[in-house]
Amino acid sequence: MLQQLAWKVGGQQGEGIESTGEIFSMAMNRLGYYLYGYRHFSSRIKGGHTNNKITVRPTEVRIIPDDLDILVAFDQETIDVNYKELTENGIILADAKFEPVQPEDSKAPVIAIPFTTIASELGTSLMKNMVAIGATAALIQLDKTVFEAVVKEIFAKKGDEVVAKNMLAIEQGYAQLLELVPEKAGAYALEPADGQRRLYMIGNDAIALGALAAGVRFMAAYPITPASEIMEYLIKKLPLFGGTVIQTEDEIAAATMAIGSNYGGVRAFTASAGPGLSLMMEAIGLSGMTEQPLVIVDTQRGGPSTGLPTKQEQSDLMQMIYGTHGEIPKVVIAPSTGTEAFYDTIQAFNIAEELQCPVILLSDLQLSLGKQTVEPFDYESIQVTRGKLLSGESLPEAEEKSYFKRFEVTEDGVSPRVLPGMKHAIHHVTGVEHDETGKPSEAAGNRKKQMDKRMKKLENIRFNLPVYANAPHDEADILLVGFNSTRGVLEELQRSLNDQGIKTNHAHIRLIQPFPAEEMMNYVQSAKKVLVVENNATGQLASILKMNVGAHHKIQSVLRYDGTPFLPRQLETQVKEML
Repeated sequence: MLQQLAWKVGGQQGEGIESTGEIFSMAMNRLGYYLYGYRHFSSRIKGGHTNNKITVRPTEVRIIPDDLDILVAFDQETIDVNYKELTENGIILADAKFEPVQPEDSKAPVIAIPFTTIASELGTSLMKNMVAIGATAALIQLDKTVFEAVVKEIFAKKGDEVVAKNMLAIEQGYAQLLELVPEKAGAYALEPADGQRRLYMIGNDAIALGALAAGVRFMAAYPITPASEIMEYLIKKLPLFGGTVIQTEDEIAAATMAIGSNYGGVRAFTASAGPGLSLMMEAIGLSGMTEQPLVIVDTQRGGPSTGLPTKQEQSDLMQMIYGTHGEIPKVVIAPSTGTEAFYDTIQAFNIAEELQCPVILLSDLQLSLGKQTVEPFDYESIQVTRGKLLSGESLPEAEEKSYFKRFEVTEDGVSPRVLPGMKHAIHHVTGVEHDETGKPSEAAGNRKKQMDKRMKKLENIRFNLPVYANAPHDEADILLVGFNSTRGVLEELQRSLNDQGIKTNHAHIRLIQPFPAEEMMNYVQSAKKVLVVENNATGQLASILKMNVGAHHKIQSVLRYDGTPFLPRQLETQVKEML
């Protein structure tokens, strides 16, 4: 029995590729398997090749494997593009409609099954994906009834007849596979799972749910790949909690509306990708200068300009830290799993209010759109902290009707914060430099005091965002370093290298700004060589590591910037060549 199954479905965008993967995944998830799914799709609404690769294990998984066991193809392009991933025991299930051709150098048998014909005879060709699911079920020895609950959940609103026809499509796909290649029945069966119920979600859904749990009641955003799912999720959910989502005319409006809402006392945020963040930079500076909380989610994608809207990249790092003009305190958090995406989102809102500054939650396309198994969240552990917000408290009467010191110079750099309209709390708010009451002031002494006050915020508050580290060796041959979605592939690489006698530690950075220099110094000093693995062309994380830790002679970059995530075997080959 298999310890891991890699299954992929492919075809043209708009013909149900995503829903096919969704139905397969939901069934496997409910059996207790761990899953990790990654979609390849084109930058268009309909047409163009797309595929959905799903890894299934009875144990935890966070990778896209190099290999493939089962390929479900709805067109010849799917075979031509993906067949080289198939193992020597791999198989292709193809729709007989397009008369599939086996590539000359492929050993994987092509089993032509009349997906479309069977579906059409049942009433609609749209059900061809269900026929393919049935054929897959026969290969991995799954009882057809496993899909009943999933089909009912998806199609119940369309009536019992639709549910029955979809189940019949699965049954006929199952029977066709047994009839054509009976010897393959159960050939790809997986070791049993534990049967536990777990969540299965994309990173964007984890972020959106984290925002809800953090008490967000307003989101302003402009649709953009790969961030749109955050907005789409909250459009459905926020009204249930008395909140709302506004689709703005652009990202500038989104950021400034979020600032205004936070100023009014409502937890608010926005989410975008690299191009949108470029437009928000002046607003981020406004948040820093006016000391208003602002949480922004940046889901990185291929750039520059429109770049590769639907492909993986991690090239916004420098922009997030240094993009704004002038100098302000700013926090940049980079979760690496669905679980961290949920809890780090909550922390982002707490930190934004405690420090009264912009906080950027940095994701990437693989984390944001990759679907993964997540353990149930512990809602009892969630704490919402709002810092020095004086809302609801009575303020002492202002002497001689003086203005409230909203930007008072304090020991920790954080001033008391009030809501507009509070009695005895009148103050001025402006984007120009100002004194303690907010009145514009260009005096040199005042400027230095206010700058020192703002910059002090990051020095005096500590965050519970430790570096994820698996460092079993006091003296390591290699330290692997990464951020965001590369965590899974680095965990696999570390295991493989250690098994080969290469002493390997792994440190994954979760808090990018302020940088955890002291923590990282310990790991860097105990390694002979430091390999920083990231999806960009210039080694941005490696540069930040050198700036904060030094050890330039040890640090080398392992880069990929072709729009494709790192794959375990490909990465291992690349690393071994460097060694």
